[in-house]
Amino acid sequence: MKKLLIIGGAIVAVFILIVVLSNKADQAKMKDNPYGTDNLEKPTIDLIGNENYSNIVLPDTLFKKIEAGESVTAYYFHPECQFCMEMTPVLMPIAKEMDVNVLQYNMMEFGDKAGMDTDYKIERWPALVHYKDGKEVGRMLGAQPEENIRAFFNEFEGK
Repeated sequence: MKKLLIIGGAIVAVFILIVVLSNKADQAKMKDNPYGTDNLEKPTIDLIGNENYSNIVLPDTLFKKIEAGESVTAYYFHPECQFCMEMTPVLMPIAKEMDVNVLQYNMMEFGDKAGMDTDYKIERWPALVHYKDGKEVGRMLGAQPEENIRAFFNEFEGK
């Protein structure tokens, strides 16, 4: 019985150590937080520092650019979306290669501001959307192969 208590205590101690170390790692990531808030979901925190998620845009910034009539390409993603996790590592290197500024919008954190009940009508993701003169002119949904992404950029970005 004594051995069982010792083993059980050791297991509990290991789990506590894992939680403490994980929290410390999350706190370190939050120093480079592009979201403007410390109240983030764990999947979002896990993406901080990932080079494929380095062009995060906040709702006010994105919507002001669109409303001002700027030519904007926005990528709406969700950190728990398997298709987003497939698409992003394909999309972002192509965007960099083709010199396309893709603004990344996190639907987990800000979905209520771009969802179906808004002017932006984002109901599924990943969604790559191009806006021009304040209006949506192109939308591509779901994980896409490289050639479709290149075609989208060629059509809407003139690349």
